[in-house]
Amino acid sequence: MKLMKKIFLTLSLVFVTFLLAACAKTNKEANSDQWENYEKNKKITIGFDNTFVPMGFKNEQGENIGFDIDLANAVFAEYGIEVDWKPITWSMKEAELDNGTIDLIWNGYSVTEERKQKVLFSDVYMETEEVLIVKKDSGITKLSDMTGKIIGAQAASSGYEAFISNPKVLKDIVKDKDAAQYPTFTQAFIDLENNRIDALLVDKVYANYYLAQKDETENYHVILADLESGDFAVGARKSDVTLVKNINQGFKKLYKDGKFQEISEKWFEEDTASPAVKGE
Repeated sequence: MKLMKKIFLTLSLVFVTFLLAACAKTNKEANSDQWENYEKNKKITIGFDNTFVPMGFKNEQGENIGFDIDLANAVFAEYGIEVDWKPITWSMKEAELDNGTIDLIWNGYSVTEERKQKVLFSDVYMETEEVLIVKKDSGITKLSDMTGKIIGAQAASSGYEAFISNPKVLKDIVKDKDAAQYPTFTQAFIDLENNRIDALLVDKVYANYYLAQKDETENYHVILADLESGDFAVGARKSDVTLVKNINQGFKKLYKDGKFQEISEKWFEEDTASPAVKGE
């Protein structure tokens, strides 16, 4: 019996030692530049919200498509690296990045001062702004018309963060002085369609594309929200300096070669590249 107990304790000690070593290795990797590993393994994992049209979403055939999907695939093709696209809960994006489940956040991810404390951002590749989507028969034509009305937003989105950070614009006048929060914009839009909310706070690119695809442009107004939420960039771990440097170089090369414009025309029918991408 004593022998069995001794063996059990020995095995437990070995397991704990192995676990601590594995955790130490994971922590070390999370805090070091991983570019050599991405090159060696020829793969990188990107986290995205697979409902955020037209940036990155799953189509009816179950394929991951969108502007960001095409752009990221093109950038990493320059380095012979394949992208593994991982759908994530958007409110958990930074946690997923920190624990190593994903290597990048790339899906209409806006630059904010709060997020700069958590991630290393690439250059801005597209400028955007927040808008309200409202029904044309709602009587809402300007921000002040939202007094006492119900507003919806995606949880942990840059739009919601801007809504909270600039209370005098909308937060102080809407019903309950807060927004109804949704896991995805798609779910929020369903509530807007069914009059459970009066307005939806979203990125302009999402609003225009979504309404056009659903052939609902004639039934809704898009109103500028006067909220500074940050433009789109890619988020990496603070330690992945080489990765971010190479993404920035990839943007510029794609633009110089005309590939960036081609992808942009496909999704937006215009050149949406930021001045940083154009080299201005």
